[in-house]
Amino acid sequence: MAALYVVATPIGNLGDISARALQVLKAVDAIAAEDTRTSGPLLSHYGIGTRLFAAHEHNEAQAAEKAIGLLREGRRVALISDAGTPAISDPGARLVRAVRAAGFAVIPVPGANAAAAALSASGFEGAFHFAGFLPAKSTGRRAALRALAGVPATLVLYEAPHRILDLAADLAAELPPERRLVLARELTKRFESIHATTVGEALAWLQGDEYRQRGEFVVLIEAPVVAKNDDTLDAEAERVLGLLLAELPVSSASRLAADITRAPRKALYARALQLKADGDDDGSET
Repeated sequence: MAALYVVATPIGNLGDISARALQVLKAVDAIAAEDTRTSGPLLSHYGIGTRLFAAHEHNEAQAAEKAIGLLREGRRVALISDAGTPAISDPGARLVRAVRAAGFAVIPVPGANAAAAALSASGFEGAFHFAGFLPAKSTGRRAALRALAGVPATLVLYEAPHRILDLAADLAAELPPERRLVLARELTKRFESIHATTVGEALAWLQGDEYRQRGEFVVLIEAPVVAKNDDTLDAEAERVLGLLLAELPVSSASRLAADITRAPRKALYARALQLKADGDDDGSET
């Protein structure tokens, strides 16, 4: 059956391609590739000789016409990007839209995706908001960050190595310094790095070693903490604070409890002082 297959390819480790993706890429009549020079070695590695044609951001309309022409002949076409899932911060969406408008089936063949990989290793819970690449210039980037600051979800950004320091500086200027952040670099590749920090500390960490600035980045910013009308702590925050306070000073215990439970640090610190004072009144050791 004539159809367009949207096929995810590895983002680094070649072993991450699926058996189904390989089967499809071997079976189709043509492959539309973001860069034939990049995709060629991958296909050659797996012994796939299917003919390629280019489908990148500068020729996507023409590539769509070519794909539709092949589909009208009853042929099958696959769409791939340089790495990951096509049409997610990569070319492909306009081609897919044109194929659907022409009345042909579009079949996804899921697989590697940098955003999903980073999220799975972040420990951040709940909803996420994929923003991809923000504007390249600081003015536009900071305006975008101000618009995204209150979104009640983990923000997922992509960034290139030559702009990562600028992004970190703009994050520090527009978001609260205590907001938790994960920098995921070179995912699935040999020098993969996933570093948890905060908005306020990210720039200094990146500047601490030039090597940390290399590679393609996924930047995750945890959802903002919703302010409560009072400083009442729930049972879990009280439990965690009590355990930490038994081993650590007040400031360290309250800080770690805030990181773990997301409860207000000010309220935890006040409660820790109260618990410490109560313990001292009971004659416990300081």
